Amino acid sequence: MGRILAIDYGKKRTGLAVTDMLQITANPLLTIATSELMAWLTQELAKGEIEKVVIGHPTQMNGQDSESMVYIQPFINWFHNHFPTIPLIEYDERFTSVLAHQAMIASGMSKSKRRDKSQVDKLAATIILEDYLSSLLINR
Repeated sequence: MGRILAIDYGKKRTGLAVTDMLQITANPLLTIATSELMAWLTQELAKGEIEKVVIGHPTQMNGQDSESMVYIQPFINWFHNHFPTIPLIEYDERFTSVLAHQAMIASGMSKSKRRDKSQVDKLAATIILEDYLSSLLINR
């Protein structure tokens, strides 16, 4: 059983989270400049530890795609072309940034650290991954 990687894709920065080998826990990994994401994925996925990838799919309150899908869809297409054997699951990411901020406050993180958007990005990826893992348990 391999790990699951979660991606919270953004125009400037992308948050990443990963499960343990048993796919039980979601852990923040890093925040990377989006311009460096493709090279990073190529290197990391070549190691063979990642079984599947979950990417946040931004939607509006009415369930339709948000405007940010305009810049996420080309990445999704690139991923499918470069890694056709690795499943890429699009997962609803509504409110993950809000939940990430709330979690940071609840954990007692200082205001200056909460302003660090890289912290929010990797925590949002972790929330996406936790939600995805929970959905697997519910659908069993």
